[in-house]
Amino acid sequence: MDLYARDLGASEFRRMCGGNQDNDEMESCVEIAAIPGLSDAFALRDSKNPDAGTLRFTRSELEAFQKATI
Repeated sequence: MDLYARDLGASEFRRMCGGNQDNDEMESCVEIAAIPGLSDAFALRDSKNPDAGTLRFTRSELEAFQKATI
């Protein structure tokens, strides 16, 4: 499955911020959206530079990353 072939035009990105930061700073943020037409794939982008492009992952790839970073 080629996640990068999917159009993200209708995607709704949500901001996710990490660390212990004040709401005013929000320095470590990404935005995530479900990839349209797929139930288990997501696009991530830099919240400060959303036009820089996206990285795309399946749910299992994101879960493996989460387990590796805990």
